[in-house]
Amino acid sequence: MIDWDDAFDNSSYVPGSGGLAAAWGAAAAAWRKNRGGTLDIAYGRGARNRLDLFCPEGAAKGLVVFVHGGYWQKLDKSFWSHFAAGPLSRGWALAVPSYTLAPEARLGQMAEEIRAAIEEAARHVAGPVRLAGHSAGGHLVARMACADGPLPDRLDRVISISGIHDLRPLLGTRMNEVLHLDAAEAEAESPALLSRRAGLSVTCWVGANERPELVRQTRLLSEAWNVPNVFDPGHDHFSVVAELGRPGSALLTELLKD
Repeated sequence: MIDWDDAFDNSSYVPGSGGLAAAWGAAAAAWRKNRGGTLDIAYGRGARNRLDLFCPEGAAKGLVVFVHGGYWQKLDKSFWSHFAAGPLSRGWALAVPSYTLAPEARLGQMAEEIRAAIEEAARHVAGPVRLAGHSAGGHLVARMACADGPLPDRLDRVISISGIHDLRPLLGTRMNEVLHLDAAEAEAESPALLSRRAGLSVTCWVGANERPELVRQTRLLSEAWNVPNVFDPGHDHFSVVAELGRPGSALLTELLKD
């Protein structure tokens, strides 16, 4: 039998991962102190329905919305501000929303909150809209790439980074004691079981050194939707998303290409 808890256990297989959240938080706080940004823009009534927006000098070429991971249970927008270095280097703005986490929210509610966050961020920045999400955030941006639900017409590209695209294996994990997924919801919120939004560019991206289940989840959506996948060499589950904030990275280039 497959040990699904082990299959989704990224931290235990990446040395030093226990200190990453503190390092991300410190880097993000330093960015906000030194570079500023428009913080805590409300996009809904919930306590966590807030987003931070970081804009380049002059008119932005477009908007990137980054949706964080944490297996739908952890973290918030304050850990990722420094990722703005990537999009801003290319003249793009970056929005980073928080969203209500489990067990307070079900996954369907989280998806609707992200939809509202995208719509609000798009009111502040003209031009094309691009989405990137990591891990649980990869699931949520892939959910935005599905055919159902309204989104700005300017949305033209989505990259799911190490995303979870078939939720059904989570039914057999300890994680589900917090998520409270049932079989019907797992099917209804799994992008790999749904149809892709017409005309939308989607890329599935994963670190080549990630856990086999994350690689499988990436390949699964790529095959279901007939979209490209990239296995980023040398990267694990955590280093791969940091490439979004690195000017000139392959991930950033793919997200912002014309």
